[in-house]
Amino acid sequence: MVTSAYTRKFSDINACDVISVGGKNAILGDMYSKLSPLGINVPDGFAVTSFAFEHFLTANVLHQRLHELMRQLDRDNFSNLEEIGISARSMILAGTIPYYMIVAIREAYDNLCNSEGNKVSVAVRSSASAENLPLASFVGLHESFLNIDDADALLDAIKKCFASLYTDRAIKYREDNHFTHAKLFFSVGVQKMVQSGCGYSGMIIELDDSGDMLDISAVKGFCKDILKITSPDHFLVFKPALEKGKNPILRKRSGRKKEKPAQGREMNAEEPVLPEFPNYVLTDEEIIQLAKWASIIHDHYAKSMDIEWTKDGNTGRLYIVRARPRREQLCSTGSEKKLLVGSC
Repeated sequence: MVTSAYTRKFSDINACDVISVGGKNAILGDMYSKLSPLGINVPDGFAVTSFAFEHFLTANVLHQRLHELMRQLDRDNFSNLEEIGISARSMILAGTIPYYMIVAIREAYDNLCNSEGNKVSVAVRSSASAENLPLASFVGLHESFLNIDDADALLDAIKKCFASLYTDRAIKYREDNHFTHAKLFFSVGVQKMVQSGCGYSGMIIELDDSGDMLDISAVKGFCKDILKITSPDHFLVFKPALEKGKNPILRKRSGRKKEKPAQGREMNAEEPVLPEFPNYVLTDEEIIQLAKWASIIHDHYAKSMDIEWTKDGNTGRLYIVRARPRREQLCSTGSEKKLLVGSC
């Protein structure tokens, strides 16, 4: 078996492994290993580590070249931002993934396929150490690739994720938030694909610090489509009612028709008023299931979370595919700052 320095299985990752696998992968691995036994469906996967990214840069002699390129950036009005971004991405895409890193990634992908008993499609997502910080989230700045179904395509997607560290938006965002480009630890997550393209997906947002009030949004297709749809379905859920065995759904609002609660209705009441409208993305049972999972996740991390869910269009099963804290904590270890998303 190839050394695990290049890859780490989700089952071997916990919430404190941010430096090794980035913020996104740290929480995914933590949920897979600790919350799956509690009944939450989290797709399996593995991380290509920050060590692998650093080894890729070293093997292709890119550290100094990228550093010198970033020094040429016009930091007054960013007049050459596009030119700098194209050059940086081209350098990375022209690089060659080292042989033993290729072997490790292929082995990790084969093991994931073998655990499912057949070849699987995967989602490939960037995961940086600086994600989910209190004043800088990096959400949506780096690339993701869906429905990757063979090892060669996987390797190509991983290199494209590496290159996305230098998209124009990512470069500008780091400059605006005073991050040093060369000091960002960067990882890539490879997760079993949930076929939500023919299913449904959305977000669970905790609207207050207690996590008592949830807004569950839902669209047909991939979660990224929420950004393209002005009115996805929304479901307002009051968790204390759920804990008392009552119907916790306070309000439903269809993406095709906006509904309001009854006149004078208090949103923290325990008895919901449900407007009648057909063809919601989620059934009441599914809404309640997602609310229960959100409660478990909130209790596990002891803080409010933004959670991404999806429903497989083939099996009808619900999954949690991402979660991130709404408020994060930073701890210092020597000169290093680490993101705490659980108990370190």
